[in-house]
Amino acid sequence: MVAKSKNTAKRRRHGAGTTTPGDIHAAGAAPEPKAARKRATKSRIRRLAMLTGGGDCPGLNAVIRAVAKTCIHKYGVACYGIEEGYHGLIYRRARVLRMEDVSGILTLGGTILGSSNKDNPFSHTMTLDGKEQTVDLSAECVNYIKQMGWDCLVAIGGDGTLAMADQFAKMGVPVIGVPKTIDNDLSATDYTFGFHTAVQTATEAIDKLHTTAMSHHRVMIVEMMGRYTGHLALEAGVAGGGDIILIPEIPYDIEAVCREVVRRSRAGKRFSIVVVAEGAKPIGGEMTVAKMVKDSPDPVRLGGIAHVLADQISRKTHLEARATVLGHLQRGGTPTAVDRVLSTKFGYHAAELAVRGKFGRMVALQGHDVVDVPLEKAVAEIKKVPVNHPLIAAARAVGTCFGEPEEKC
Repeated sequence: MVAKSKNTAKRRRHGAGTTTPGDIHAAGAAPEPKAARKRATKSRIRRLAMLTGGGDCPGLNAVIRAVAKTCIHKYGVACYGIEEGYHGLIYRRARVLRMEDVSGILTLGGTILGSSNKDNPFSHTMTLDGKEQTVDLSAECVNYIKQMGWDCLVAIGGDGTLAMADQFAKMGVPVIGVPKTIDNDLSATDYTFGFHTAVQTATEAIDKLHTTAMSHHRVMIVEMMGRYTGHLALEAGVAGGGDIILIPEIPYDIEAVCREVVRRSRAGKRFSIVVVAEGAKPIGGEMTVAKMVKDSPDPVRLGGIAHVLADQISRKTHLEARATVLGHLQRGGTPTAVDRVLSTKFGYHAAELAVRGKFGRMVALQGHDVVDVPLEKAVAEIKKVPVNHPLIAAARAVGTCFGEPEEKC
């Protein structure tokens, strides 16, 4: 039996509780229609569950929609949604997903299932006997999956969510992964869904900052998400015409950054746009940490580098500098057409893998094709921006500075 966490009482006040097969039947899970049962003979599975873990991003609902509709409409497979990511798996919160539940959500941002970036079944913080302890609840989660009769678990998330999914796969759980992150830092896939929308949102923000920077002759520093990689800052920085782009893969020299700002000012360009990834760091220095979240699988929360740079640039150049941190704005909004299409392809492919019984895989985009790769390979390492990336070369060619000491911007 799962022990009570320190938040269990609070959730029960809101009507939340555990979910069992009997609960779902009592809630009105309709029997499969005759046509659906007939189609189900083509599938190796009868029941599929899915969860969305980690930070939210545009396109999650489009994936849920594609998985559910493919399973229900094409194969007659029953679909279930686990609420709040792995939190719902730990505390047994799931619900049936019918066609009406996933209709009209293609353009909706966020996730109808909810998400959590703290809960880790393999290392979960709980209050036991009045003391806060870390326990492994993975076996209880596996038992719950078996009790519910789920033949496949589709985990939709980033590296943390998929790393845990890989651990479950090694315990014998039939798992399929779908890569989600605005950071685009997952290996084995060229792009993750959500990234394109975040780039578009960030680019529009840079466009708006251009006008105020020009009006007040200021240096505007725009901080992007991206964690330990610079994919988002690089693409949005180039698209938004950033004069200086700072990413984790290229440690910067603050003196070089200041020289470029002063050079532009003396050349009559009385404003500058500096686009910086939250994980950017100076040569020989460390990343700027906003806070630590001790009960999270990844406790480090980066942030604040834009304010550090604004202070340094102001003091060293005597030019007025302002910091703007886009933060969770980059996660919100309706997905772009590109992300809607990619999410639909990913969800469809994940469903097809499930009905064929091809587990332990992650769907991925390679070139123009959606393929599947070993889940273990997909989470083996973080995908960083290569320093010889063609977009870096193109940006340098048009005069963009990357803060390198030997650079002639």
